[in-house]
Amino acid sequence: MPLLNLFRSLTGRRYGRLLLALAAMALLIAHAPSGRAQNTQFHDSSALRPPAGARVAIVEFDDMECPACAEANPILMRAVAQYRIPWIRHDFLIPYHIWSPMAAVYARWFDQRNKELGNDYRNQVFAHQQSIETRPELIQFTGQFAQSHGIALPFSVDPQGRLAAEVQQDVELGKRVGIQQTPTIFIVMAHAKGAPYIHVQNTQTDLYRDIDRAMDETR
Repeated sequence: MPLLNLFRSLTGRRYGRLLLALAAMALLIAHAPSGRAQNTQFHDSSALRPPAGARVAIVEFDDMECPACAEANPILMRAVAQYRIPWIRHDFLIPYHIWSPMAAVYARWFDQRNKELGNDYRNQVFAHQQSIETRPELIQFTGQFAQSHGIALPFSVDPQGRLAAEVQQDVELGKRVGIQQTPTIFIVMAHAKGAPYIHVQNTQTDLYRDIDRAMDETR
């Protein structure tokens, strides 16, 4: 049966469901992990600097519900452990993601107690991302994470919206830089001979090479 006739044969409700399914499929394809970053022209690079005292660092813009970010995360963890360089993580929320804004706020709440604890939470969310589909599931996961660290999670971790505002500041920073997808990863350098940052095009194949290059340029 021709596709147009098939659409006409569907009832209104079934037709609507089909359109929603096709739209969801298109969004998944658009944000599916490809391993290779787009060739993007960046604008405001003032944030692409290592912290004081470091000559090389990783700067990442990510979304905790992003499958490509989850795929890149263990690679970044291994690189940070091997090279012993700082890892600066910025939130860049994907608008249609259901629970990532809440996860970003939780991460910042854990940051307040201990920055290492906040990063451990982010890493655990990425590691268990496929089992978290809804906000209630994220809340349950976060409660279990807090309990495993001997922490009582309050009913509201951000009653005044301060942490959510900090997340939004990161999003606005990403827009000024020119971020168009997640993850976007930079190797940033202090006192480099050339450009102050390297945009990592492919995390799987280029990350270690780009860090080595940054180390050489700042030696």
